[in-house]
Amino acid sequence: MRHSLIRLLAAIGAVWCAIGIAHAANLFQPDTYQSLTGDRRASRTGDIVTILVYENSSASNTADTSTNANFSVNSKVSTLFAGNNQAQVGAGDTYGGRGQIQRTGRLLAQISATVTETLPNGDLIVTGDQNIDVNGEKTKIRLQGRVRPVDIAANNTVQSNRLADAKIDYVGDGFITDRSKPGLIPRFLAWLGLW
Repeated sequence: MRHSLIRLLAAIGAVWCAIGIAHAANLFQPDTYQSLTGDRRASRTGDIVTILVYENSSASNTADTSTNANFSVNSKVSTLFAGNNQAQVGAGDTYGGRGQIQRTGRLLAQISATVTETLPNGDLIVTGDQNIDVNGEKTKIRLQGRVRPVDIAANNTVQSNRLADAKIDYVGDGFITDRSKPGLIPRFLAWLGLW
């Protein structure tokens, strides 16, 4: 009886150990494991990184044009009966034009972007959208670009000037945006080339 009890306890212990080993394999998953003291920077597809958008742009263009054209035609006709007749025709044209365009823009934002792809060289493709609605004035910021993992700071942020192939769209819609656009008549005159 004593040997039976020992065998039974040994069998239960073996089964218990086998169950424990089977469950222990599920505790550590190398694909999703992050150490408590490890790096929290985005490094894989699906990770989130904060993009700090600081964009300043300015452009100016000036054009001067001037033309001057003159021509004249002189003619002299002599006939036996009418004597000497002389005709003279002349024309001239002068044009001067000047145009100047100056534009500045500034965009400050923080957008959480998702890593959508990891390239073979380790670079990350990130994409992010941010929609803001304040009193009926809707603003949408969308960005996409490629970032090197070394450009991601320890707090998991990256500045927008570190994005390669960056595409940043800023689109507004609402009462204020509509009022800042030219009206129907200026747009029609611009279409005709008169504005």
